Amino acid sequence: MKKTLIALAVLAASGAAMAQSSVTLYGVADMVLHKDKNASTKLTSGGVSTSHWGIKGVEDLGGGLKAGFLFEQGIQLDNGAAGPGFDRQTYLSLSGGFGEVKFGKIWTAYDDIAGATDAAFNANVLGPVALIFQSRYEYFNSTSNPNNGFYYASPSFGGFSGAVSTNLREGVANSRVSAFHVKYEGGPLFVALGYQDDQPNNEKYTRIGASYDLGVAKLLGTYGRVKNEDVDEWSVGADVPVATNLVVSVGYAQSKKDGGKAERGWSVAAAYALSKRTTAYAGFFDANAAAVNGRAGAAGAPDSRFGVGLKHTF
Repeated sequence: MKKTLIALAVLAASGAAMAQSSVTLYGVADMVLHKDKNASTKLTSGGVSTSHWGIKGVEDLGGGLKAGFLFEQGIQLDNGAAGPGFDRQTYLSLSGGFGEVKFGKIWTAYDDIAGATDAAFNANVLGPVALIFQSRYEYFNSTSNPNNGFYYASPSFGGFSGAVSTNLREGVANSRVSAFHVKYEGGPLFVALGYQDDQPNNEKYTRIGASYDLGVAKLLGTYGRVKNEDVDEWSVGADVPVATNLVVSVGYAQSKKDGGKAERGWSVAAAYALSKRTTAYAGFFDANAAAVNGRAGAAGAPDSRFGVGLKHTF
């Protein structure tokens, strides 16, 4: 009996030594000072990226298999308010040669690629016109991180990869959000197609995005369709590295509902890397009257905005 107990103890100790694990605290702190036309100056959290913090961990289970977890919460730096619990993401995962499977509250497969080819760094407040005007329906109405979710991402096969996501209703009618994306990343070329069937909003979203890095500039383009609203959206732009730590981004976008007036706007932004984790930025956008007035049920946008901000990641 003693020999058996000793053998079990040795095996347990050996397993603990082989299974390497790590836990990481991470986040983004982003603040912008901006001025809209005919409005007072505002200090807003999340000029480029939403301010948030999180905890993530991974354990090596051996044989190429890993278990992981992630808890993530949004934070408003301008007033100290935090999201209700870990409102952005909370999930467990298993990953290996087969890809990765996640269970919990997760960004949808569509959301993964939705802003990948938007100009002005896909910014929130100073954002690309593709966010402020063109993607009003997609970004502000689509369900980006449903509860009770399942997500699978494939490994890359010669630059091609994909992901699918869905969720359980768990007694809540019309609450399912199913999505997928396929993409190619090889050398200077990136191409992605995403689709989402969003039952909570009775809507279907499709988006195609592409970029090509010429070295002197990265060209950006996006086309989207919001089916039940009969809205077509597109944008073009370019990221231009003018120095090793300075990038200037320009963009133009249009959103048009069938039978309605086109909403148009353009933007320019610059990002200056102070270090590997801290970036200073500035941006300006301008829009036409249709974009400012907006459609029924959509909040009107300011016709122009200028701002400067600071983003730090940890």
